[in-house]
Amino acid sequence: MTLGKGNEATAVPGVGRDGLSRGVRRAAVVALVLAALNLRPGVTSLGPVLEEVSDSLDMSGSMTGLVTAVPAVCFAVVGSVTPLLARRFGAGSAIAVAGAVLAVGLALRPFAFDAVLFLVFTALSLAGIAVVNVLLPMVVKQYFPDRVGTMTGLYSMALNVGASSAAALTAPLTEAFGGDWRYGLATWSVLAALAVPAWLTLAARRPPDGHIGGAAGPPGSLGTPSPPGSPVPPPAVETRLSRDPTARALAAYFGLQASVAYIIIGWLPQIYRDAGLSAGAAGLLFSVSSLLGIPLSFAVSAAADRMRHQSGLAVATGVCGFAGFTGLLVDASVTPWLWAILLGIANCSFPLALAMIGMRGRDSASSARLSGFVQSRGYALSIPGSLLVGVLYDRSGGWRLPIAFVLLLTLLQMAAAVPAGRNRRIG
Repeated sequence: MTLGKGNEATAVPGVGRDGLSRGVRRAAVVALVLAALNLRPGVTSLGPVLEEVSDSLDMSGSMTGLVTAVPAVCFAVVGSVTPLLARRFGAGSAIAVAGAVLAVGLALRPFAFDAVLFLVFTALSLAGIAVVNVLLPMVVKQYFPDRVGTMTGLYSMALNVGASSAAALTAPLTEAFGGDWRYGLATWSVLAALAVPAWLTLAARRPPDGHIGGAAGPPGSLGTPSPPGSPVPPPAVETRLSRDPTARALAAYFGLQASVAYIIIGWLPQIYRDAGLSAGAAGLLFSVSSLLGIPLSFAVSAAADRMRHQSGLAVATGVCGFAGFTGLLVDASVTPWLWAILLGIANCSFPLALAMIGMRGRDSASSARLSGFVQSRGYALSIPGSLLVGVLYDRSGGWRLPIAFVLLLTLLQMAAAVPAGRNRRIG
């Protein structure tokens, strides 16, 4: 930022050209990392003890499939209204409240006395995650408009640390609590609670009024909360997005990769257990697929930042997923580490999709609208995936038919990657 009279300008120490101080940026980095750490433990902590949860709550395969499909349902429904929450209350405040809701849901879920209540508390915690999911690309665009890929890579690394930690540690935590899976799952509510103060701090130090990624915006833009009584923007914006071929391609790509990802998260440990591996080994193999995402998420997002088109990169991650699932189909117990590694590379399609959302938006406001559009429709598209896998597993009594279905989804994901990765600005 510069101040001056006439043609003279003086730089304000510690303040960038977009009006954001180093302190605010540091607070934003800390808040982003803490939020990202909590985007997956509520989901990945369930896989290693899914068999114990199903037995305790008397769940059928179809009901278990419904539990693994809940994330997509919550992300689709809640994600569609999240941009309005950010417009009304500000992104920082919305994420802080969402973090508190997540912590409460994770604390209550394990102590549900039946499958339906377990489903309700799962949905509550995932509603909190859904809000954060949609708003983080907007926060990145708002605070780091010139480093979208790099910062997306950074919080994607944190996301994978949280995912892999929950996958690897839930079974040992359960053993530490005398074999009670309830306390093993409840532990992750503490991590969620730790992120709330950072977002309350960032909300109090929000960017200057009208700041949306370095450009002045109208009152009520997504950079700051709207005053009470502000009119909600007309639905014309969403209508335009639904008619935009790039936005539609992004939604399709996001939905298909999310469907495959939540099948991996919800069912991969069980596939390994059914192949004869122990619960600890299955959880460890799944954690490997998540751990790979720590360095790869940053590398893929940073590489995407330097590319004019991201189509080839998006197709390459899909090829790895296809190869990994083919290995599971042939024999999951033979070189299980190789299949886990390939699926870990395939999971980089998620940070890549987030980076592409940020790159396609013209500013933080358009990025938030695009993020809400892509994620709500994408997650809606992904809802049947985990549910159908559970039904197919129930009906066929094995994994050949469910995995063949996942291979079809992976092929469709690669097809959607081509138009989604084309260099084009939306907004």
